[in-house]
Amino acid sequence: MPPQTSSTATPSQLLGMTNGLIIHQALYAAAKLGVADLLKDGAQTSSDLARKLNVNESALYRILRLMASQSVFEETSPRTFANTGLSHFLRTGVPGSVRSILIFRGSQFLFGPFAEILYSIETGLPARAKLFGMEAFEYLKTDPETARLFDDAMTGMSALVGPVVAGAYDFGKWGSLMDVGGGNGILLAAILTAHPGLRGMLADLPHTIERAKDRGFLGGELASRSAMQPCNFFDEVPPGCRAYLMKHVIHDWDDERAHNILANCRRAVPKDGAVLLVEWALPDGNAPSAGKFADVIMMLMTGGKERTVEEYRDLLGDAEFSLTQVISTVSGLNIIEALPA
Repeated sequence: MPPQTSSTATPSQLLGMTNGLIIHQALYAAAKLGVADLLKDGAQTSSDLARKLNVNESALYRILRLMASQSVFEETSPRTFANTGLSHFLRTGVPGSVRSILIFRGSQFLFGPFAEILYSIETGLPARAKLFGMEAFEYLKTDPETARLFDDAMTGMSALVGPVVAGAYDFGKWGSLMDVGGGNGILLAAILTAHPGLRGMLADLPHTIERAKDRGFLGGELASRSAMQPCNFFDEVPPGCRAYLMKHVIHDWDDERAHNILANCRRAVPKDGAVLLVEWALPDGNAPSAGKFADVIMMLMTGGKERTVEEYRDLLGDAEFSLTQVISTVSGLNIIEALPA
């Protein structure tokens, strides 16, 4: 689409874009309060909802009215609200639920750094470090509640994309797969389920491995085909598998630390193995992309970044891998396959 000329563009278009901030935080509030869960059996008045939630009725009504104007909830009669197809996904535990993701995205840990966006632009450093006095993942070690929010949100994200990623690539051809930095194992579980002949290893920091055991995604039938291995990928990536998977790991880090991780993977990957990255791949030019939003989040949060395919090719090449194929998925994420050079 060609750019609009000054005769067709209006100031209100720019102002309208900023309404996303208000919608974002209204969604956070609705998710945090669990409104959609209260409405799972039918419509309720804002007065009844406010009493159950112990909040101000007038304020709650105004949030729900705004959400109804965006088709999130429906005002079925004056000051009475019901779920819609959209608010269904604000419920806890339903397939496709984004409740945990929205709660995390509205938290001070993720939302706060946006107030310091100029700091990142001026310095090239993550604004989150300015706010919290330390890097993001170091801070999570000090705050168990925020760490739980983060873990819940990552679980929610992987639940959405896991089956899509699992079905888009023949992981089974490798025989064994290590999910490096794989969190609680939900993605690895989806892949093992989709590829019955595959063995899997979950590798992450010791405290993350303990959470993964509690979560139980690799339990049941998958327990006989999976194992867990403590790992700090900045120090060493364990050997023992043919293919090594990393989803949204490399984008967390600048080029130097991303190279460190990939170099450690190269020492672990056998000659007949592969490294598989699940990442956004930015399109050239100014084409719209969800990855461009994620790129700004990485800039503010971790100092990492999203990359183009050619940037991944260069990064992998520096670690002695050769990029062989990029598989797009309907989720918008890409599976980037690279073999030892």
